[in-house]
Amino acid sequence: QVQLVESGGGLVQAGDSLRLSCAASGHIFSNYDMAWIRQAPGKEREFVAFISRSGGRTDYADSVEGRFTVSRDYSKNTLYLEMNSLKPEDTAVYYCAARVPYSGSTRVTTSYNYWGQGTQVTVSS
Repeated sequence: QVQLVESGGGLVQAGDSLRLSCAASGHIFSNYDMAWIRQAPGKEREFVAFISRSGGRTDYADSVEGRFTVSRDYSKNTLYLEMNSLKPEDTAVYYCAARVPYSGSTRVTTSYNYWGQGTQVTVSS
């Protein structure tokens, strides 16, 4: 069983930075592709960022490209999302998710098998 626990969310002002963390346990961390996915109130879940199990490939939603950076630390079994130049439209619950690697799109949120409980990020204007 895979367990994912996010942390690092909070209330910030537009232009500020935050770093989210996702601690993984119950599985071999390097066996899984990982992603960050967010959900704003009244909206569907939205892909944010992806990192392959090796860390050698990343992908970002157009809305966060150049502002967000995804990374993973194998020694700590932890996934990160560094968020800079935050905007009010980044306000959402942020989830980390994992999946067994496969050749399909990295951006399909339903392709991820394991999810954390989420952490709230609120950006005020």
